[in-house]
Amino acid sequence: MRATPITPEPATAITKQPSNASELKALIAERAQELGFDLVGFASPEPFVEALRAIEERVVTGMYSGLPWFSLERAQVAGDPRNLMPEVRTIVSLGISYLSYAQPEPSAAGRPRGKVARYAWGEDYHDLFRDKLRALHASVEEMVGRPVEARTLSDTARIVDRAVAQRAGLGWYGKNTNILNRTFGSWILLGELLLDFELPPDSAVRTNCGSCTRCIPACPTGALVEPGVLHNDRCISYLTIEHRGVIPREMRPLMGTWLFGCDICQEVCPVNRKAAPGNHDTLSSERGIGGSPDLIELLEISEDDFRERFRRSPVKRAKWGGLRRNAAIALGNAGDRAAIPALARALSCETALVRGHSAWALGRLGGATARDALRERLWVEEDEWVRSEIAAALRELQVGESERDG
Repeated sequence: MRATPITPEPATAITKQPSNASELKALIAERAQELGFDLVGFASPEPFVEALRAIEERVVTGMYSGLPWFSLERAQVAGDPRNLMPEVRTIVSLGISYLSYAQPEPSAAGRPRGKVARYAWGEDYHDLFRDKLRALHASVEEMVGRPVEARTLSDTARIVDRAVAQRAGLGWYGKNTNILNRTFGSWILLGELLLDFELPPDSAVRTNCGSCTRCIPACPTGALVEPGVLHNDRCISYLTIEHRGVIPREMRPLMGTWLFGCDICQEVCPVNRKAAPGNHDTLSSERGIGGSPDLIELLEISEDDFRERFRRSPVKRAKWGGLRRNAAIALGNAGDRAAIPALARALSCETALVRGHSAWALGRLGGATARDALRERLWVEEDEWVRSEIAAALRELQVGESERDG
């Protein structure tokens, strides 16, 4: 049996008791549907040997060097579900589509906007998964009539989510490293429910991307080094979310106006262009930051306002300084000189990370006002790295002026 998409329906009380494992499996899938999961599949808990081998290779070759916590030891734990729950006999793999009909608002003159990965437009999906998984676990206990040893997992746990989803029949590995589903594309969030009893597993999907490689050349930073292989440290999603320090100068122009995450390798995928939206209310732009926030506003957001605005949003992972750093880079790439006054003010903010990237952005935008702000700040700036960014920005301005005069 192969996992198939399911359409959410109103939740109902559990009344029917299963007479065998196949019937119990069907009832669990039905209950998952009632709880609002878009995809459900069942997998055996044997070690994920191929996935573990691939992860170990990436760690050894330095493709995860920006994530020091992502070690060989962590990979080995993630490769065997029994490390998380020795009693596991079945893994229920679950998916929720975060695609919606909503479209980001375009930038207008004087009001440049950034881009946010679709999964982060609304509220934090971890909360959504946690509540639904706990409800599903409670329903399973009611079905079998006994306490069930279980683990509920959503993204942050040490398990290879995509390998589980592939084995459970939710989809296949795309060349952009995401799981692709025939109905929902790769616009899906994944989670798992580990159970202490055995159920018939579903069959893995045998589909693949064929000869299509559109995602690979579309990546502006070259993070997709070959089909199915991602150099994490070059990925815009890593740079804007997980990376806590200075963004390498050579990477900044390649990041465009992405403020948090990146969807480019998904947007160009032919499967994704036909994907059906899930339209879950909590993941919609009306419940969060949306797809195109005001960059000047976010550059100048206070720490208290940041905490309040993003306390229920995935965007909080970027941290206050990181989000403002990203906003500065995006403003430099947006090319709208209306941002120069805000960037000039940012040269005096308390966070060196923001000051330095704002200096870079001013150098990109150019003009007399930007030059004067940089020169004025250079006189009083004490941080050596920020001083080097100001000096580099002034050199770029000088080169640009020379080229225009010549």
